[in-house]
Amino acid sequence: MHKGRKAAAAAGAGVLGAGILAGVSAAGPAWALSAPSPAAPGERAEVREDFNGDGYGDLAVGAPEGGGDTGYVTVVYGSAEGLDPAGATVIDQSTPGVPGDPEPGRRFGSHIAARDLDGDGVTDLAVQTGGADTVTALWGAEGAGLSGDGAVLLGRAHHLAGGDFDGDGASDLVFTEYMRGAESSLLLGPFTRDGEPAGARKVDLGGSDWDVFALAAGDVTGDGADDLVAIRSMEEGARPGLFLAGGADGLTREEAEVPEALSAVIGDFDGDGRGDLAYREAPGGVVEGPWTDAGVVRVVYGTPEGPGTRTAEFTQATPGVPGAHEKGDLFGAALAAGDVDGDGRDDLAAGVPGEAIGGEAKAGAAVVLYGSESGLTGAGAQAFNQATAGVPGVAEAGDLFGAAVRLLDADGDGLAGLAASAPGENGYSGAVWSVRAAGGGLDASTAASFGPADAGSPPEQAVFGAVFGNSTESVLWGIEDR
Repeated sequence: MHKGRKAAAAAGAGVLGAGILAGVSAAGPAWALSAPSPAAPGERAEVREDFNGDGYGDLAVGAPEGGGDTGYVTVVYGSAEGLDPAGATVIDQSTPGVPGDPEPGRRFGSHIAARDLDGDGVTDLAVQTGGADTVTALWGAEGAGLSGDGAVLLGRAHHLAGGDFDGDGASDLVFTEYMRGAESSLLLGPFTRDGEPAGARKVDLGGSDWDVFALAAGDVTGDGADDLVAIRSMEEGARPGLFLAGGADGLTREEAEVPEALSAVIGDFDGDGRGDLAYREAPGGVVEGPWTDAGVVRVVYGTPEGPGTRTAEFTQATPGVPGAHEKGDLFGAALAAGDVDGDGRDDLAAGVPGEAIGGEAKAGAAVVLYGSESGLTGAGAQAFNQATAGVPGVAEAGDLFGAAVRLLDADGDGLAGLAASAPGENGYSGAVWSVRAAGGGLDASTAASFGPADAGSPPEQAVFGAVFGNSTESVLWGIEDR
């Protein structure tokens, strides 16, 4: 998040919201650690973020500026009580087994994709090193969690996204290179522990006079294979995006209109079995420095052919949405999808890091909009910030609460809870908050927070929480006052 650093603008991968857990017992959720199987047409493939195989969802937190810009990743494990930083794992390029050197400017953890890469039933982590444009595979292990053991370089990438793009039940990765979109690649899973994919194919993202700005993966067409939306830019200007349909032949570029956007995520907000694209509109077609923007989130609903013509628009002026549509709020700077209320439809978390709270500029907030039979709605929306009753902390100027958001089930109750970061907290040390689901929504009385020191991570100027696994990164370089 240094001023002017384009590497910090790279947005991570968004994924279709995690499915509902089943079989919760007193001993914990009963996820079977079995080989993946293909999803049937119209069936959502389950995305697990469980690095130790105990059935609770875990949160991967990137701090690419930590350790003097060397960067690190912290995995905070889930439990019956939600995210527990006490047993967190911290990995950087000085961790035994991890390739590379922890040099300033490396920015290990710039983008993170959590998928079961080797098909053993436990989630692994693909970590991009922004200063080198390399991707490292870190392997999860049942009962042990993530470590540097056997870590291996997978290749070079400026952006990456995880998904099952050929619908065979194995996790795949998409790699794109900076200003070389035509040379992007689809690496097909499962991967060997030596980092070899089962196959590789080229991905047609067009010419080389633009850069990929963000990637969002999810099954828009409802055929059981994930599709890919590529958000594009050229220097400070936004460019129309691309839709690539997944299938047995991999990713195929389709003639579907994808708007100019910033952050993006795919979730099934109306429960029809097809993913819908939610994105933050690029104000005035600008991607670099639109810090006066109030923020507009739009939804394009999926069809069997891809993104359709049915759309919706949400701002903080939408009936039911908390807050006010104010200059500089940046509503939707970060987006995440998941099922909070257990109705089988995804809900949407939208970060509002520029929100003023009680006169404190850029204190930040997070808003959750709920899905319905007709799609996403403002009715019943909830907002959280450090002045919300039950939420720990104090809303202070420059905290940037909501700069990253994630919806995942960390307590094994089958419902997605909210994770939100404030990377500006405590002089840009950063911190993360979690709010668990209960009673058809999120319960602020369950809120908890932790900083890097709580998780055993280096705290000084870490900007802890700038990146979450499987979530788009906020484009906020230049907004901070450091």
